[in-house]
Parts: sequence; structure tokens; C-alpha cells
Amino acid sequence: MTIIPVLSPPRGPIAIPESLRGDTKLREAAQKLEATFLAEMLKSAGLGTSRTSFGGGIGEDQFSSFLRDAQSIELAKSGGIGLAESLFNAMKRSIDA
Repeated sequence: MTIIPVLSPPRGPIAIPESLRGDTKLREAAQKLEATFLAEMLKSAGLGTSRTSFGGGIGEDQFSSFLRDAQSIELAKSGGIGLAESLFNAMKRSIDA
């Protein structure tokens, strides 16, 4: 019998300070970049690779990238690894300078 661990629920979205709310396009670009980075990291970690036994076959191989992309987008929206915030701050400083 295989025991499946119970995962904690995802964190809610990070509260954006009032001074940064006007920069939504810049923040969205930073989140998309973090999501792309996370998708590549999940791919390298082997998430979405088909199993040898009882796998989904060629369909699983073809659609696993969609699952990785969706998961990485949700990870980035919920705070991710902090890369989007760092990118946003760096881009904001370069624009303001």
C-alpha cells in the first residue's frame, strides 16, 4: 500500500504595497519570467516525464508541458521563489534611474 503525503494548501497572493500597484504590467512581466524559469526547473527535475509502467503513453508525453506550464504559473502567482519580486525591483530601479 502506497501512502500519499498530504500537501498543505497553497499560499494566497502576496500583498502588493500601495506604492507599487501602478506597475502592474512590469510586475506581470516579472511573474511570467519567473514562471518560465520555474517551468524549466520543473522539466529538469523530471516533472511530467512518463512512467514506464501504467503511464499515459504518447498522450501523456505530449501534454505534460501544459501541466508544467500551468503549475509554474500558479507557483509564480503565489509568490514562487522570490525571483519575480527581485526582477521587478531591478527593472523598477532601472526605469526610475
